[in-house]
Amino acid sequence: MVLVSVLASGSKGNCTYIETKKHKCLIDVGMNLKYISSKLEEIKVNISDIDIVFITHTHIDHISGLKKLIKDTNACIYLTEKMYEELGYELNNYCFIEDKVMLDDLDVEVIKLSHDTDDINGYILSSYEKSIVYITDTGYINVKNHNKLKNKHLYIMESNHDVNMLMKGKYPYHIKMRILGDRGHLSNKDSANYLSKFIGDNTKYIILAHLSHENNDENIALNNLIEVLNDKNINNPKILLATQEDRTELVEV
Repeated sequence: MVLVSVLASGSKGNCTYIETKKHKCLIDVGMNLKYISSKLEEIKVNISDIDIVFITHTHIDHISGLKKLIKDTNACIYLTEKMYEELGYELNNYCFIEDKVMLDDLDVEVIKLSHDTDDINGYILSSYEKSIVYITDTGYINVKNHNKLKNKHLYIMESNHDVNMLMKGKYPYHIKMRILGDRGHLSNKDSANYLSKFIGDNTKYIILAHLSHENNDENIALNNLIEVLNDKNINNPKILLATQEDRTELVEV
């Protein structure tokens, strides 16, 4: 049994809850602790019970609540050595994760991503033969990782922007090019195409994440994914949309 809820996702803050039989984990702490605590309480979890935090990268929308969290909990923070250097403050309880780590009933494998930061991780988390993929904030997914990402039970996958909305929007041209580049973000079409390659018979859920408020629309992202899956005759798993303002339902895989 693995339980998952994306507590918040977007450019203003990111945090995801994952629970196994032995661990209560967060991926990123990019919201204030009042918000995170309230969303955890809705699913009957106390923030003091969080024992593991995985950091994807050190942009503020992924770590803004971390300093307060380490004061209020005994959670062990998993991050790379480079991320620790970038934090700018000390952690008392931390471990470096550069490749793989086994934590009782939870196996975690790092997937290196490509974003406008020196170091960024995606993750494959596996427990009791159930596997979750977490990938956001990347311009592309390296082909060398494609096989290991296939046929997982749940995918939390960036679907950041609609290219037409982005190009017609108010952002300066150089920002648009950064978003579209190899160190930017996955578009709806990018995300759908990757997912169509990865999902398999085991896949129960897809959660589309990190949707842009300015350059995307939930219906466009959802319909784009459904269209790509239908075109390739792939049976649709249940698709959820992560938002900035509220958590997704708590799902079991």
